[in-house]
Amino acid sequence: MAASSNRIMLGPLVAAIDQGTSSTRFLVFNAKTAELLSHHQVEIKQSFPKEGWVEEDPKEILQSVYECMDRTCEKLTQLNIDISNIKAVGVTNQRETTLVWDKETGEPLYNAIGKYYMPRGGLAIWSTGSSPVWLDLRTQSTVERLINKTPGRNKNHLKTGLPISTYFSAVKLRWLMDNVEKVHEAVLSHRAMFGTVDSWLIWCLTGGKKGGVHCTDVTNASRTMLFNIHTMDWDPELCKYFDIPMEILPKVRSSSEIYGLMKSGPLTGVPISGCLGDQSAALVGQMCFKDGQAKNTYGTGCFLLKNVGTKGSVAIAGAVVRWLKDNLGIIQTSTELEKLAADVGTSYGCYFVPAFSGLYAPYWEPSARGIICGLTQFTNRSHLAFAALEAVCFQTREILDAMNQDSGIHLSQLQVDGGMTSNRLLMQLQADILCIPVVKPSMPETTALGAAMAAGAAEGVSVWSLNPEDLTEVTSEKFEPQINPEGNGI
Repeated sequence: MAASSNRIMLGPLVAAIDQGTSSTRFLVFNAKTAELLSHHQVEIKQSFPKEGWVEEDPKEILQSVYECMDRTCEKLTQLNIDISNIKAVGVTNQRETTLVWDKETGEPLYNAIGKYYMPRGGLAIWSTGSSPVWLDLRTQSTVERLINKTPGRNKNHLKTGLPISTYFSAVKLRWLMDNVEKVHEAVLSHRAMFGTVDSWLIWCLTGGKKGGVHCTDVTNASRTMLFNIHTMDWDPELCKYFDIPMEILPKVRSSSEIYGLMKSGPLTGVPISGCLGDQSAALVGQMCFKDGQAKNTYGTGCFLLKNVGTKGSVAIAGAVVRWLKDNLGIIQTSTELEKLAADVGTSYGCYFVPAFSGLYAPYWEPSARGIICGLTQFTNRSHLAFAALEAVCFQTREILDAMNQDSGIHLSQLQVDGGMTSNRLLMQLQADILCIPVVKPSMPETTALGAAMAAGAAEGVSVWSLNPEDLTEVTSEKFEPQINPEGNGI
C-alpha cells in the first residue's frame, strides 16, 4: 500500500517525444524531480534509393510516435501511475530533415529527406546504436548553383548565421520543388506545406487536415537557411533568393508555449507546449541557462552549442571513429577502442583528420578529405585508436575557440552527453585538450529532458519551474584537466 500511495503522490508529469534519425522515443518525467519514470523506443527504417541519398517515410515516423505513446502509457498504468497526471508534451527532433505534404489530403508528397548517408562498403563513422551514416548529398549541385549566383561566390549568409550547404533544409526543399512533380504541382496549387520533423508531428498530432497547427520553433527554423536570426522570423529576401514561397512555411513560434492540443491517442486533450531541435533541447536539459555555458553531444557526430546570451551562435563539429572497426578491422566493437588507446596512452606523433565527407564547422569545406599522417614503423593500431579519440577532441577545441572568439565569452567548463561519453579516456583527453573541466551528468536523457522542461514551463501549463533556485541539482562526474595549459601543444 505504501508503494502505491507514493506513486499516486508523484504530482504533475511531463512527456517528451524524441524523434531522431534512427528511432523515436516517448519519455515521461516527474516535473518536480526530473526523474524519468518510463519510456518506449521504436526503430525507424532508413532507405537509400540512390548513392548519396537517404530518406525516411513520414507516415512511419508518425506511426512510431503513436506506438511509443501507447506503450509508454501502458507501462505507466502497470506501475499504478495515473496518465491523467501528464500535463504537457514536448517535442524534440532531428533537425534539417525536410518534409512536404498536402494540407488538403494530409498525405506526404515525398519521403523525408534526411541528414545522413551510409555508403555501401564505404567509410563509416561512430554511431550510437544505429548504422554508420553520412550526409545526404543529392543537393550538392543545387548548392553550387546557389553559390554561383551569390556576389563574390560567398557561401556565408550573415542573416542566417549558416553557410550555404547540403546540410540545411532550404536546399533540400529547393531540390524537392525542382525534382518531384507532386511537390511542384502542390506548390503551384497552394496545397503544399513544408516543415521539419517537428512541424509534421505537431500538425498531425493537433488534427492534421482537420485544423492541425502548422508551426515550428526558433531553434528548428534557424537551421533552414530561410530564417533571419536578427528579426527572429522568416526572411523575405532569403525566400526570394531560394525562390521558395513563404506561404508554405510554418509559423515560427517560441520554444515554450502551447501550440495546440493532442487530438487523438491516449493523451487526447493534453497540450503540446514545448518544441526544440535535438541539440538545443540538450542545451536546456544540461541546464546551460547562463551566458558562457556550453554542452557537447558525442554521438554520430559532435554537436557543440553555447549560450552566448541574446546573440545566437550554433556550430557543428565533424564525426569520427567507427571507420576503425568497419574498414580497418582493428577493433571488433566500439567499446574496445578505449582499452586499445589506453594501452599506449599516446598517438606517438600520429594524427587523424576524419574529414570523410568534408570539413564542417568552423571550415565548411565539403571538398576536404580525411588524412592520417605522422606514421612511422613503430605506429600500430593502438596509436591509431588514440589518434582517433584525439581527433574528436581537437575538432571540439577548434569549434570552442571559434565560439569564444565570436562571442567574447570564455567557457569555464563543458557539459557533455551522448553515447561516446561512456569512453572515460575520451572525456579525460577532452578536458586536457580544452584545459577546462568536462562534466558528464549521471542522467543521460538530456535531450528529452530539455523538451519536457520547455513544455512544462510554458505559460498555461507552468508545472516546471526554470528558476535556478528551483531546478533539481543533477549529479555528475567531472573530469579535470591533468596537463599544463602551456604544454598542450595547441
